[in-house]
Amino acid sequence: MIKQNKINILITLRGLLLCCIYAMSPLAHAQVLDKIVAIVEDDVILEQELDKEVNTIIQRIQASKTQMPPEAMLRKQVLEKIIVDKLQRQVAEKAGISVSEDMLNNSAADIASRNHMNMEQFKTELENQGMPYKAFLDNMRNEIIINQLRGREIGGRIKVTEREVDHYLETQGKIGEEAVQYHLGHILIAVKEGASSAEINKAQTKAEEITQKLKAGDEFSQTAISYSNDANALKGGDLGWRTMKEIPSLFNTEVTTLKSGEVSAPIRSPSGFHIIKLLEVKGMDSHTITKTKVRHILIKTNELIDDAEARKRLLALKARITDGDDFASLARSHSDDKGSALKGGSLDWVNPGDLVKPFEEAMSNLAINDISEPVQTQFGWHLIQVLDRENKDNSTEFRRNQVKDAIRKRKIEEETELWIRRLRDEAYVEIIDNRI
Repeated sequence: MIKQNKINILITLRGLLLCCIYAMSPLAHAQVLDKIVAIVEDDVILEQELDKEVNTIIQRIQASKTQMPPEAMLRKQVLEKIIVDKLQRQVAEKAGISVSEDMLNNSAADIASRNHMNMEQFKTELENQGMPYKAFLDNMRNEIIINQLRGREIGGRIKVTEREVDHYLETQGKIGEEAVQYHLGHILIAVKEGASSAEINKAQTKAEEITQKLKAGDEFSQTAISYSNDANALKGGDLGWRTMKEIPSLFNTEVTTLKSGEVSAPIRSPSGFHIIKLLEVKGMDSHTITKTKVRHILIKTNELIDDAEARKRLLALKARITDGDDFASLARSHSDDKGSALKGGSLDWVNPGDLVKPFEEAMSNLAINDISEPVQTQFGWHLIQVLDRENKDNSTEFRRNQVKDAIRKRKIEEETELWIRRLRDEAYVEIIDNRI
């Protein structure tokens, strides 16, 4: 009741203020005030905000050539997404989670780089796709904040033990056997926590009716956009490609019994009723890596040794090695990496990703026994020599790590779904939009 009074006061004061401003404005008869379509705790969602997001989703659906759901259904789904996002942002704000401009700009630059563009090209491409750069940054800031919040609320308490990995491998498949990937579609008909029997029965009936329509030929992605309460609803319920260990354990049995294109019966969980469609299946090859045996000499920069001096010293050492001096002896005498210096500069056998990027790139371009030019990293300047290479079937270790990552991802997804439903059910939300 206190919260309701607070909201009423907020809306009343806002309305009075806008009325006063509107009455005093010389353009009063030409302006139309933005309507409130929903109240979310102490915040509001305006019609302009909802319409903008709806238009964005419509463009995305049209680009994917998916059949458009009825406007009222789409509007309801988009509004629900905005409500959940707002609730998460409110929790994040109370927790003091924020994103600095440097972090935001660095993230944007990284995305541009991964798309082989500089920032100007990236901004132009966004504009060509109908998204202003500022809107892109706002969306990215929102995603980063929500991801940080979920990591804080959920990720920190998710643990995966070696025993869980062993158990999966014992029960779901042996390492070395061909792994299979499944492309899945998902629809969730949600049931709130503490729902009555009547509410549960109503959700089950709705899920069964949707399942029958899908089996009769209704398009899955349009149905997901229209009815699903899952976070992937506006993506047509697409869960992407997953191995069995990446699929929520609740769906494992159903997925293995489905053929491509088939739809499961509704599956009950604490979140509601799930409908799964197996879109495609494919195999996955074994994993081989190239290991490199490498050694180096490191010269660190300081008040007395700048970049030019460090580079000069390494070039002098390289010349001595070329003239016949022993690399290991020079490493023991001159390298600032004291750990490897004791072993003649040896880093022993390294796997891809073990070393910093500039070092690894230079190392990868060397033939066996060749010595690099001086290479700069965040640690200083290096002289690098590759001693040997070998290809190794890393399938056992690789798949154990895959299993561990997938179990963790599955646990996070399951916990996130429950956490979001709980957050939504416990919040004060009032929908005012008369089109929903």
